[in-house]
Amino acid sequence: MKVSALAKSLVLSEIIKIAGEVNEMKAKGIKVANLTIGDFDPQIFPIPAQLEKNIVAAYADKQTNYPPADGVLALRESVSSFIKTRQGLNYATNEILISGGSRPLIYATYLALLDPGDKVIYPAPSWNNNHYVHLLSANGVAVPTLPENNFMPTAADLKPHVKGATLLALCSPLNPTGTMFSAKGLKEICELVLEENKSRSAQEKPLYILYDQIYSQLTFGDHQHVDPVSLVPAMRDYTIFIDGGSKCFAATGVRVGWGFGPLNIIGKMKAIIGHMGAWSPKAEQVATAKFLNDTTSVDTFLAAFKAKIKKSLDTLYEGLMTLQTEGFAIEAIPPMGAIYLTIKIDYVGKTTPNGEVLDTPAKLNFYLIKEANIAFVPFSAFGTEDMCWYRASVGACSAADIENKIPQIRTALNKLK
Repeated sequence: MKVSALAKSLVLSEIIKIAGEVNEMKAKGIKVANLTIGDFDPQIFPIPAQLEKNIVAAYADKQTNYPPADGVLALRESVSSFIKTRQGLNYATNEILISGGSRPLIYATYLALLDPGDKVIYPAPSWNNNHYVHLLSANGVAVPTLPENNFMPTAADLKPHVKGATLLALCSPLNPTGTMFSAKGLKEICELVLEENKSRSAQEKPLYILYDQIYSQLTFGDHQHVDPVSLVPAMRDYTIFIDGGSKCFAATGVRVGWGFGPLNIIGKMKAIIGHMGAWSPKAEQVATAKFLNDTTSVDTFLAAFKAKIKKSLDTLYEGLMTLQTEGFAIEAIPPMGAIYLTIKIDYVGKTTPNGEVLDTPAKLNFYLIKEANIAFVPFSAFGTEDMCWYRASVGACSAADIENKIPQIRTALNKLK
């Protein structure tokens, strides 16, 4: 069958490939700790009880017709209040756009700003930017980041690439690492963007920041989420925020995302989302609007949810650090935010008992899936090659499940030569 050149050139997600292996093992009755997907097992991390009640009530109230193209007004009002209360950000309802989760908003941002060949800068590792670049025939520049900077890009990293760029795609807390920008680090990047934009003529496109803060409510300890506009108000004209309830309320399947930014860009994104039909279901919008206005329910849920997520992250981190003290070539960055832990398992090049050389991070990962019954995602899935670093996502496993797998990791690694 003949298909488009674009369709023929699409690359399957490495995460989906790993998930297929895990699902095959589960079908055989093998208990695998699946730390691959940025999702939640609702048996372990259910959505807020009050949000669930609101959704049921909205369907009972027959809220099942098309929503407005930019989202139900009550939800845009509640989002406006939510981001003002939580971050001090002031955006009117016509500067806010609702969609079926955050992915359509990211894609719409790309579509609204980029022409074929336009330059997009993004850090490596990062989630899915390489695929969006490919879909738009843009010129993607993956900027390598360093573990000593927690894999967050710095202004110095980005400076050689900003000339002529149209979009800088950033995320904090970052998928896949769970690490975050410091106020100083992000402010320096914002100042770099403003300096670049001042050098451009009125006929040139500015350099915009796509700022994905879908994990902004999931931060731990002394780590505080920061954003471009709060740090540098002049960035308001150049920042498109991506946000929503998918991660902070364990509501990935509820499909309520919100974006906000400059009115003219949000207006174009509204048209794009409308033509895609990528609206969030109306009943879920009505329910989420009511929930966001219920500050007590939101705060109560977030406190318990964050504590449970942190317990899982800490359990994995502490277990891996125990292996490190025993002499295993393992490193990890302490939990900061999101649902991810960044870990290094430095055993690429080792040989299995049956003589197979684990010459790539992916092969090592599949070895651990089979021998230790635990699955990670190598950073190669996020645009960073030839590294022994992996993403571990704790949304689909309990702390007890994770703790039980540490001895199996020890046994599997001990078998390698």
